[in-house]
Amino acid sequence: MFIETEATPNPSVLKFMPGREVSPTDALDYRNVEQAEQSPLAAALFAQENVTGVFLGPDFIAITKTDDTDWQNIKPMLLGVIMDHFLSGLPVVTGSGGSTDTFEYEGETKEIVEQIKELLDTRVRPAVARDGGDIVFHHFDKDSGVVFLHMRGACAGCPSSSMTLKHGIENLLKHYVPEVSSVEQAA
Repeated sequence: MFIETEATPNPSVLKFMPGREVSPTDALDYRNVEQAEQSPLAAALFAQENVTGVFLGPDFIAITKTDDTDWQNIKPMLLGVIMDHFLSGLPVVTGSGGSTDTFEYEGETKEIVEQIKELLDTRVRPAVARDGGDIVFHHFDKDSGVVFLHMRGACAGCPSSSMTLKHGIENLLKHYVPEVSSVEQAA
């Protein structure tokens, strides 16, 4: 089994591409070992020193390390864990990830939210996935026109994420959806 790696715009995140499906339904973002209980792969990666985040994309794994660790010191161990997992035949995830959108919308607001999600799914998410990250809709405040998004994987904590959010995504959404006044990162 050959696993490719690729740098991301976030120097603390490295993208691992095992050449096979990783998370077939939803991209999953784990920020600690407790969250990773549903994923034997993520739990095994967290068992390695200096791993602070595991993001499972459709065909890649983005791993976040501590700032004081060099990739050259932990990359071989991480490659071994990923290879062992896929060769073992264990599932990547044993439960479901669930959706981050817990808000209910009706009427015109529902149509606006559907348009925002469509733009994110077709124009934003594929681009950030290439860099080992993901940006997902959290909610829309119709009174203020603010769209709240979750930054995941390599996007979470990336030095350029605020630029991407404010200049790229905000401009795109404001152009196509006049009801959008700004975009913010969800807490």
